[in-house]
Amino acid sequence: MTVIPGAGAGAEQLSQYIERIERLEEEKRALMADIKDVYAEAKATGFEPKIMRQVVRLRAMDRDLLSEQDALLDTYRDALGLR
Repeated sequence: MTVIPGAGAGAEQLSQYIERIERLEEEKRALMADIKDVYAEAKATGFEPKIMRQVVRLRAMDRDLLSEQDALLDTYRDALGLR
């Protein structure tokens, strides 16, 4: 069911959704700026942000999937003589 906003409740509800999305987008921009600052701070102390991003991604993965991918990566590296 698609609501076509006009005057009244439909338009008001649409406006509320849009305003909520706009607030969340602003919060997201603020969080992204904070994250960027943390990476910059880490870089200034000698850490490598590119590697840190990879570690953050890996830590968010399912452990079984991560183990499977690690095993495949090891197999491919061995096959290509990258060890």
